[in-house]
Amino acid sequence: MRILARVSRPPRPSWLYFAIAALSWPVLKTVFRHRAFGIENVPTSGGFVLAANHSSNFDPWPLGIPLFPRRFLRFMAKSELFWFPLGKVITAAGAFRVRRGERDEEAIATAVALCREGHAVVMFPEGTRRQKGLRKKYEARWHSGAARIALEARVPLVPAGIAGTDRLARLGALRVRYGPPVELDDLDDLPPPEAAQIATDRLQGAIAELEELLA
Repeated sequence: MRILARVSRPPRPSWLYFAIAALSWPVLKTVFRHRAFGIENVPTSGGFVLAANHSSNFDPWPLGIPLFPRRFLRFMAKSELFWFPLGKVITAAGAFRVRRGERDEEAIATAVALCREGHAVVMFPEGTRRQKGLRKKYEARWHSGAARIALEARVPLVPAGIAGTDRLARLGALRVRYGPPVELDDLDDLPPPEAAQIATDRLQGAIAELEELLA
């Protein structure tokens, strides 16, 4: 009941999300020595976009645990995963569908609507997991979706750096650092594509700085 009392106002997580997070918390803290920094930069209420670097399919796990149970994360998942019964499970865990390899305006619209409803939407602007030796290639292919969503929904764009998820098999320590929201107010008068690109450039720099602090 003490945990339930700490849960913020709606939107609240499903019971599946709640159960996974509650069971994962001691594993992350003890086995993987998970530590989080800058939690004060994350809004305690209202919608926002949380954007981070992407090294592993497990990135949402350490990214969301420090914010639990006050906030829970919604994230895009490739449409191929939404087969029965897996689709029901990952939907309950906070995922919504995106068609990879396409300009999926439906997924962007869904994310904007979720932010306006007060949800925390996770985005990985690199578009896919990093591969060893290809970091420069993937940095050059950053996507502007996170910035577009934040600008259209008029919500904060919060950067985050994650370290250690590429070393899970070796039980490497997991670290997460959340940064202050990216400045967006000065972009209101610009054409949307230009505003999104400037915001994305700022976001990329902010995430790089957070990663350096975790190195």
